[in-house]
Amino acid sequence: MLHEAVIELKDCSIFQADYEVLKDVDLTINKGEFIYLVGKTGSGKSSFLKTLYGALSLKKGKATVCDEDLKKLNWKNISNLRRKIGVVFQDFNLLTDRTVDENLKFVLKSTGWKDKKEMEARIETVLTSVGLKGKGWKSPHQLSGGEQQRVVIARALLNTPLLLLADEPTGNLDPETADDIVRLILEICKKERVAVIFATHNYNILETYNGRVVRCQNGRLLDEKNHLV
Repeated sequence: MLHEAVIELKDCSIFQADYEVLKDVDLTINKGEFIYLVGKTGSGKSSFLKTLYGALSLKKGKATVCDEDLKKLNWKNISNLRRKIGVVFQDFNLLTDRTVDENLKFVLKSTGWKDKKEMEARIETVLTSVGLKGKGWKSPHQLSGGEQQRVVIARALLNTPLLLLADEPTGNLDPETADDIVRLILEICKKERVAVIFATHNYNILETYNGRVVRCQNGRLLDEKNHLV
C-alpha cells in the first residue's frame, strides 16, 4: 500500500543534458497537496517536472515518485510510473484529426486497456468530471481553448493518477477561463486526493487561490511552505 508521500526527493540534482539546473533538492509532497511551482523562464521548472515523470534521468540523489525509484527506471517500469502520473500541457497536444472520445481512447489503449465497454465508461466518467459530458463526439477545433484544456485534464485523469503535473496550463487562456481551469484542478486535488504540482508564471493565481509555493531560484528549489492570502 502506497504511503502518504507521493514525492520524496533527497539531495537530488536536476540536469538538462550535462548542465546542472537545480542542486541539493529536498522535497516531500503528500497525497492531496496542491503545490505551485514558480520561477523565471530557464530557472529549471520544466526540467524538474520532466525528471519527475522520467523524461530526464536522475543522475544524483535519492528520489521516489508514486512509489517508483527514479534511479532504477528502465523501459519496463517507466510505464508503471507514467500510469500513476497525469500531465497537463500548456499547448494541449491533442490529436486534431480525432474526436475527443478518440483522443481519450487512444491513451487508454496505449496504457493497456482492452475492454471496449470499460473504456467507454471511463471516458464518460472523466469527461463528466471536467464538465464536458456529451461532447466526446466533437473534434478539438470545435472546442474553445478552455474546453480543450478540460479535455487535456480529462486525459490526465484517465488512469486515476496519484500525481498531476500541470505545466503552465493557463498560459494560453484568457483570465476568466484560466480561473475556471485553476478551480477545476483544485477541486480534483481535494476530491480525489491527487497531489498536484502547478507550474505557473501567473502570480495573480497565487494571490487568489491558496497553495504551497515551491520556487526555482538561483539553481535551488526553495520550499516556501504555505502561501496564504
